[in-house]
Amino acid sequence: MRMVWTFLFALATSVAFAASPEDDYIAARDKAIAAIAALNDANTATETIDAQNEKALADLQQRLAGIIGPLAVKDFPATGTINIKSLSDSDIGYGMLDGLRYTKGDDGPSLVATTRGLLERWLQAKAAETDESFKLPASIDEALKLDAFYTQAINSDAAFEGTLDLPLKRPEGADIAFARLGGWTQDVGPIYEQEVIVTLVKGNSVMITAAPAAPAVPKIPACDAVWAAADAAAQKFQEAYQASDLKDEKAFESSNAAWDKGDSDYRACMGQHLPGDPAFPALLAQAQALADQMAGK
Repeated sequence: MRMVWTFLFALATSVAFAASPEDDYIAARDKAIAAIAALNDANTATETIDAQNEKALADLQQRLAGIIGPLAVKDFPATGTINIKSLSDSDIGYGMLDGLRYTKGDDGPSLVATTRGLLERWLQAKAAETDESFKLPASIDEALKLDAFYTQAINSDAAFEGTLDLPLKRPEGADIAFARLGGWTQDVGPIYEQEVIVTLVKGNSVMITAAPAAPAVPKIPACDAVWAAADAAAQKFQEAYQASDLKDEKAFESSNAAWDKGDSDYRACMGQHLPGDPAFPALLAQAQALADQMAGK
């Protein structure tokens, strides 16, 4: 009898500590990152590194497909491609959210799907970052409130700048439904081509959809005037900097400060005025429709 119980205990213990598919994925991803880092350190030819990167990404994509399963969201394909762009920390697209990306053409909406477990692991790693510019809170609720989350999670070549949050009615069965309006940029100033980004957490499923704002976010003269004044002030500081023989650093810093403040004031102005614009109800409706679509309604 003791042998039977010993066997059963050993079996139960092995099952309890067996690696999950998510554990296997993370281990494979980290191993691939380490291998590519070693190739970079050895000054391996770029072509060899690129080939290794593509091979590893293909393997990780297959693992993610097994974890996430087929997507069942109306108007999106059932299969996606890996969201991470590169496994080399020297490349753009390194460190993006572990998940699969589904698209409806180059200019259409995109959807990134992952699991709650993978998102939580990703956020925990971001929370432990020593570089403050990459640091994010470990809490999903708190992370979704930050533009830096979307910048790091779902895009590789531009920063996300939020305009305002769009209130949602949480679909039945969803744990979290959050929507933000904003745009992607590599500079300061107005962003006229914006997107509605909606995140839905339902059980173990996490989906983030980004769609071009429909209708387009209107230009609000009062806010454009705020930016124009800030830009004019910054340009004067730039002229003073260029005219100085010693390249007055104070003038240079003042110009950047004026642009940064103007950018912040412009977005605050848009957040204040946009809810009263005739286009706003349609933007709300678009965000709600995306949330409902992801929830299977």
